Amino acid sequence: MDASTIQPKFLKNHNDLGLIAVGFSGGQCKPGVDAAPMALIESGLVDQLKDDLKYNIHYDGQVHAYAELMPKEDPDHRNMKKPRAVSAVTQQLSKQVYEHAKEGRFVLTLGGDHSIAIGTISGTAKAMRERLGREIAVIWVDAHADINTPETSDSGNIHGMPVAFLTGLATDKPDAPFAWLEENQRISAKKLVYIGLRDIDRGEKKILREHGIKAFSMHDVDRHGIGKVMDMALGWIGSDTPIHLSFDIDALDPMWAPSTGTAVRGGLTLREGDFIAECVHETGSLIALDLVEVNPSLEAHGAAETVRAGCSIVRCALGDTLL
Repeated sequence: MDASTIQPKFLKNHNDLGLIAVGFSGGQCKPGVDAAPMALIESGLVDQLKDDLKYNIHYDGQVHAYAELMPKEDPDHRNMKKPRAVSAVTQQLSKQVYEHAKEGRFVLTLGGDHSIAIGTISGTAKAMRERLGREIAVIWVDAHADINTPETSDSGNIHGMPVAFLTGLATDKPDAPFAWLEENQRISAKKLVYIGLRDIDRGEKKILREHGIKAFSMHDVDRHGIGKVMDMALGWIGSDTPIHLSFDIDALDPMWAPSTGTAVRGGLTLREGDFIAECVHETGSLIALDLVEVNPSLEAHGAAETVRAGCSIVRCALGDTLL
């Protein structure tokens, strides 16, 4: 591996990277995803980014569990489970991401479940508006749309709702858990692109259609191939917009990433996942990456394989190439 030759359009230095490790699983009901950041780090990911890809890494050495932020009581609110815990964690994470992003660093967040994207994306959105006067685009790679509102969700798990809160399709009253989200921390539904969808709730399908959200399902990947899908996705966003890539490992088929909480067959191959990351890196517009939903405890024989797949996605997004 060598340092990337791609010049970033929206970062101050191409090799400055802010790393945040988030050991939080409260957005869903299965324990174990909180162990993912340490598993990724212990597999050598940070050393590879530092030694092989030549990144100057700003990392506090902690996997943040945010235990001090957990409320004593956390009853359901508007059908949401653990709303105050998720709100407290994502608000703090938003501040952490913002601190890195405002300095012009690339921000890598290792999760954790996908509810943490409420924090990561709101942090980069605020920083880009303040630093460059630009709104960001989000590429959401996932088997699931995660755009349920509290009222359309069957499970009440908030990892299925982050996009609804980030786009403003779900809002909260001033005294409610997610009232901290401000307008400058949100994203436009017109700058949101999905890739890899294949398990979408009925209410989510209605939301996607009504708001004209660009979404490429596995049907589109099968029909056009991942190369054409990426051409269309990046063409939709345009070349003058900072991109936050939020990658759920369950976008990959369980053959490649079995150790995840909501695995769905018929997904992307590892090469297709790597290709997505490579293509976004090549634009020079990538400013942040989330890698979420790796759960080392769920599949004894597949945990190491899933961790390796996650590391591969991160390396490709940060400039690792085949040649």
